[in-house]
Amino acid sequence: MSNTNTGFKRIIDGPVNFWTKYKQNHPNTAQFIVFFMLSNGITLLQLIMMPVFKMMFAKTSLVDINFQTLQFGQNFDGTPYYVFDYASGALSAGGGGGLAYFLAVQITIAIAQVINFFAQRRITFKSNTNIWKAAFWYLVAYILITIGAAAAQGFYKAPIYNLFMNTWGMGSVGETTADVITMIINSAISFWIFYPILKVIFKQK
Repeated sequence: MSNTNTGFKRIIDGPVNFWTKYKQNHPNTAQFIVFFMLSNGITLLQLIMMPVFKMMFAKTSLVDINFQTLQFGQNFDGTPYYVFDYASGALSAGGGGGLAYFLAVQITIAIAQVINFFAQRRITFKSNTNIWKAAFWYLVAYILITIGAAAAQGFYKAPIYNLFMNTWGMGSVGETTADVITMIINSAISFWIFYPILKVIFKQK
């Protein structure tokens, strides 16, 4: 039994010692790797939560409430371009999911970002500055990035859903696939913008 424990300890100690030395020699790269791993974990969590919230809200009358706000210019076909464009009607019927889909997306992202705030602050950046001040600036960054990512979504969201649901005729499977792809793209945008911002917000005294 003792030999088994010793062998197991050697197996664990090897990677731990390697990672400890790597962090000492390459602190910035190691920090980015941790940020990358945590971000991917948060993205996976979003992909799990999104269908749950979507299914919950899809059964409500919120689907029939139009939610199109922050008009910014026009689309190529001359129709108004909205940063948050969730026309009333179920996605499967050609609508934008209405207020139901908007809430499903935003609640999913909000929960993920709360978890991300504490995880990145404590694990990645090991920040010990004022948590309330950090939370305030994180919230400001979150709002700006959310609006920016939503604006960018206008260029790829509709074509992706149209491709999987209509062009390829995949129905509900295509809808779920499009959900996953748009969520990954949105997370990727947030990932590359958030990292330099968090290095400033999560400082060490």
